[in-house]
Amino acid sequence: MCENMEEVSSSNIKSIGHNEDAQILCVRFLSGSLYIYKGVPSSQFEALSSASSAGGYLNKNIKGVYPYEKIE
Repeated sequence: MCENMEEVSSSNIKSIGHNEDAQILCVRFLSGSLYIYKGVPSSQFEALSSASSAGGYLNKNIKGVYPYEKIE
């Protein structure tokens, strides 16, 4: 799904990744859970990866906007 996960500085998120072709955002939380968010454009991933607060950006701009699924 998302092959190249990159670690982020966050109190809640361990790493994020994006599959541009499938428009899937992968988020691995510090708890170990892995979620995918569907239909996420690369511009949103880029904004998330450069946000000063990845968790804050995720809560404000991704959660509740894009459908998601818990994978692990």
